[in-house]
Amino acid sequence: MTTPFTAKKAHILSQLAVPDSDYSDLSPIGAVDPNIRQLVHEINELEGFVTTSSCSGRIAVYLEGSPKTSSLSTEDDSVTAKTTTGGKGGGQWLYVSHDALTVDDLDEPNAVLALLNLPTSDSIAFPANLNSTRYIHLKFEPLILHILCSSLSHAQHALSAALTSGFRESGISSINADGMVMVAVRTAGLAFDSIIGFANDTRPHSLMVTEQYLRTLIAVANARFVVNEERKGRFREALLHAVSKPAHGEKGDEWEPADARRERKRAEGLQRKADAERLRSEQNVAAKVDGLDDG
Repeated sequence: MTTPFTAKKAHILSQLAVPDSDYSDLSPIGAVDPNIRQLVHEINELEGFVTTSSCSGRIAVYLEGSPKTSSLSTEDDSVTAKTTTGGKGGGQWLYVSHDALTVDDLDEPNAVLALLNLPTSDSIAFPANLNSTRYIHLKFEPLILHILCSSLSHAQHALSAALTSGFRESGISSINADGMVMVAVRTAGLAFDSIIGFANDTRPHSLMVTEQYLRTLIAVANARFVVNEERKGRFREALLHAVSKPAHGEKGDEWEPADARRERKRAEGLQRKADAERLRSEQNVAAKVDGLDDG
């Protein structure tokens, strides 16, 4: 029997099955991040789970949009490769990579600047008018994954796996009227965002730091790529292990982390509230119908 969840999952999987040459999404190059494809595939093979957005982790150079429309929150984008394209709020991705960067062999002056699509100049400048300034950021963003679950018990498995794997800011972000639960797998602990330059009406792209400082930031990002990959592997193992065990409440139930239990209890409360509101709405409709029949 087709349920709202199975219909939703079938629709998502049909989109992911489109050939790369025809596929398009909201990421800079409009494709699924190659470094997370295998994990996405394995999750989508599980009953009761489907991924809705993903990013394996990335190092990026980003130019803000205009001060009135700029958005610095880009963590939900499923960015996939090294590219230069438009970003949120009219901003621009100057460079994006989901892999650690090897810069030790880039000995030529300004080689790192050229790699990151930054101005190859030794001069350092600072903005005179902050109100019209758009900043250039070099940032590292760890894995983020949104998983739609068919029930609270499925969501508990995903959330518990995330929290115990080091994704400490993971949580249940929504529960819809059909009982589907969205789990966000994420962590802020590995992320960093450093302002390295700016742009305005008189200076298109200007650096505020040295090339050596950029090499230091890249070294920090590379180290965090390693930790991020380890956590991704632990999450995969924990989730696959969890769904192979008896469901919550059955014999053989495993220990539940306090964070996961707190999120589950909160989600169950939200679900009870939604059920009560739906029942109340149905009773109001029934009462109106009865009133019409009595008349």
